[in-house]
Amino acid sequence: MTTLAPPPAPVRADGARHRSAPPADGGLASRARRLFTGAPEDPRWARPALWAILVLATALYAWNLSSITGNTFYDAAVYSGTKSWKAFFFGALDAGSFITVDKPPFALWVMGLSARAFGYGTWQLMLPMVAVGTGSVALLYRLVKRDFGAVAGTISALALTLTPITVAITRDTNPDPILVFLMLLGAAALLKSVRTGRLMPLVWSGVAIGFAFNTKMMQAYVVLPAFFLVYLWAANAPLGKRIRNLAVGTVALIVSSAWWMVVVDLIPASSRPYIGGSTDNTVWDLVIGYNGFGRIFGASSSVGSQGNGASFGGEAGLYRMFNDTMGGQISWLIPFAAIALVAGLVLRGRAPRTDARRAALMLWGGWFVLHYLTFALAEGTFHPYYVTAMAPGIAALTGAGGVMLYNAFRNGSTALEVPSAERSRDRGMGWALPTAVAASSVWAVVLLQRVSGSGTLYTVAEVVAGAAGAASVIGLLVARFTKRQRLMGVAALAAVVALLAGPAAYSASAATSSTNGTNPTAGPSTGGMGGMSRGGGQRPSGAGSGPGTNSADAPSGSGDGQEVGQPPSNSGDSTDDGGSTGSGTTESGTAESGSTESGTTESGTAESGSTESGTTESGTAESGSTESGTTESGSTDGLTGGGMGGGTQVSSAMITYLKKNQDGASWLVAVATDQTASSIILESGEPVISMGGWSGSDNAMTLAKLKSLVKAGKLHYIVVGDSGQGSNSEISTWVKANGTAVSDYSGLYRLDASDVG
Repeated sequence: MTTLAPPPAPVRADGARHRSAPPADGGLASRARRLFTGAPEDPRWARPALWAILVLATALYAWNLSSITGNTFYDAAVYSGTKSWKAFFFGALDAGSFITVDKPPFALWVMGLSARAFGYGTWQLMLPMVAVGTGSVALLYRLVKRDFGAVAGTISALALTLTPITVAITRDTNPDPILVFLMLLGAAALLKSVRTGRLMPLVWSGVAIGFAFNTKMMQAYVVLPAFFLVYLWAANAPLGKRIRNLAVGTVALIVSSAWWMVVVDLIPASSRPYIGGSTDNTVWDLVIGYNGFGRIFGASSSVGSQGNGASFGGEAGLYRMFNDTMGGQISWLIPFAAIALVAGLVLRGRAPRTDARRAALMLWGGWFVLHYLTFALAEGTFHPYYVTAMAPGIAALTGAGGVMLYNAFRNGSTALEVPSAERSRDRGMGWALPTAVAASSVWAVVLLQRVSGSGTLYTVAEVVAGAAGAASVIGLLVARFTKRQRLMGVAALAAVVALLAGPAAYSASAATSSTNGTNPTAGPSTGGMGGMSRGGGQRPSGAGSGPGTNSADAPSGSGDGQEVGQPPSNSGDSTDDGGSTGSGTTESGTAESGSTESGTTESGTAESGSTESGTTESGTAESGSTESGTTESGSTDGLTGGGMGGGTQVSSAMITYLKKNQDGASWLVAVATDQTASSIILESGEPVISMGGWSGSDNAMTLAKLKSLVKAGKLHYIVVGDSGQGSNSEISTWVKANGTAVSDYSGLYRLDASDVG
């Protein structure tokens, strides 16, 4: 009777016939053979299965690259970094380095190096994303396989590959796939340090999490409590050494995290870009404010608003991961993973302190629980794609916990040699397997019923999930009482099909549909996330086929809106590129300072191929404005116009005019927000100033600074509107009083040195 055996036993949990080890020649040929065929002790099917999963992951992430629009906000910053090493280092939105994006630059560096090496274009920016996405699958397989066997590793890798939101975000230029890969590298190094008791793997773990911090700041630290607990509890070293090693690892973490922040904040503000998203032009403020406590408690000082994120992921609360918006993105395997975590820890309860499997369960369980609580209870800005960071924990628990429960159910014992008095407890935990399968199968059917009528794919997935789930539970029960081991194996395979049918359908949708580059999701949307786009922007001239969309087309989920430089329009017919239909809907909300913005009414016709079809949107947006409806209203793009939504579009004719009359200025034009600036950058290939950052409320531009730029001949054109706040209102008033209006383009003014008093 084969059971899970603790490493380094030669027989693994899969019970397969293992190959004898070939002679170890230690040469290149041996390593190549091991890469393609696996370790000698692995079952023969294991490595081919892994390669098949990696091919599947690559296909899902890279299929139909031409449909990938990317996030124009980050795309513009990457493009600017290919034109200026200064912009590259700071993560500036524009090549003139006026303002940075509101994230640290590591992900931009990765994409920027690819673009510098191969040229700027869609596949050049997507290459790193596909690589780290597939790499995360391979890395998770290796980590789970080491402690739980090839079956567990294979299931975990497949579960991560088919996580819908992971597929959607990996087909994008947001930094999250790089964040996840770095966190997994940190986990790999940590587990190695736990097994060996050595210091250096722990140091490298801290370094990896530090780089993750320089990708998305405080989100990288969500896993740290689990890392610290696992090492202190389970590391193979005396307590004193564990504490000393952890202190050294913490120093490595701090240095790796803080070096860029310290360097930037030590540079005089006059010699670097303004730190976008901050209130005082420091990275430190960005860390603890907008990208820190503001995300958790909803009090982001950088935007001066109380955001609850409801327009993206639903109301904060423990149920958030299961609501209409989030359920289909991440929750499919949560019931199974939660049950497997509890049962697995009970099964390993009497193991030695340094037990590798319990340590791994603690790590993946902590990873899952910490992310769940953080994302579920966050009252600040919350996008659905954030939860891709939770996916490795869920996938690992599904694979590792599933194999443990299967063996306990089959054998009535754990992998340990336990006294007979404890076998009843282990046998009782074995019943968690059919319970977990039933719970997740029923939940899958519920999720798929929510989108009934959305297409044949989801109907088939619902039937498969329900039928396979029922067959699995019945088969497990029959096999248990009849002692038919082969039937038990078939029932376990049916369980895998039941658990992954729904995620596979959603993932296929994400891979074959054009999704919103700013707020990507998978499957048919029922929760009203709405496509919050940063506006369209085609690639710079000669830059290759870039991820930015043509300015005439609004990205998925956003209305066309009013073009910058065109006369205002109160109504119009728009066609959303992604198919989000707006029929007579409006947008109104609270602006950063508490003033009310009221958008124009739009009606639109949806096009097929979108994952955001027919959604509604209500709640607080990232800029602090409340939105209602399916499309975003237009604006002439004043200093705060356009807001979060990016419905504002750019007039190609105006861009042509600006380039023709740039007259040697360093910047083509100054506009209110990042989303408008990024669109112009991608279409024109020229530096553009974003005066107000992402929300339009950053104090990046002051009147004194504007006068200085105009007087020096570095800036001639500025787009202003009727609304403004603080210094922006002052700027708008001054520009209108001293500049020359360009009559052909609404809101556009020309300023020369002679206009500066």
